[in-house]
Amino acid sequence: MENSEFHNKQENKTFPTAEKFLLADQVNYAEGSVVSKIIVRNHQGNITLFAFDKGEFLSEHAAPFNALVVALDGKGLVTIAGRPFELTAGESIILPAGVPHAVNATERFKMMLVMIKDGETNK
Repeated sequence: MENSEFHNKQENKTFPTAEKFLLADQVNYAEGSVVSKIIVRNHQGNITLFAFDKGEFLSEHAAPFNALVVALDGKGLVTIAGRPFELTAGESIILPAGVPHAVNATERFKMMLVMIKDGETNK
């Protein structure tokens, strides 16, 4: 039986389907860097994996859609509208649309970001 795969045309990368895998293993840490890897992107939204070296961050910004952050490894500080939330592996938080947020790696930190666009907003 052949393994099927999901092909993300924008990134020209292939990911296995109908096969188990660990999300945290799909993105690697790099010294002094934030590494991101888009695993799904289409007109409805995207799923992106991030690996932050200790001390690295995403500066404060806002997005037009709600997003879900799922911590996969390590420890990070997610700040939403100035309020800090420490996340460790297995914990999640919603980033509300239009509200400033930032991510800081207090240790090496991996996370998945899921953003689904609002169909009403796209019309």
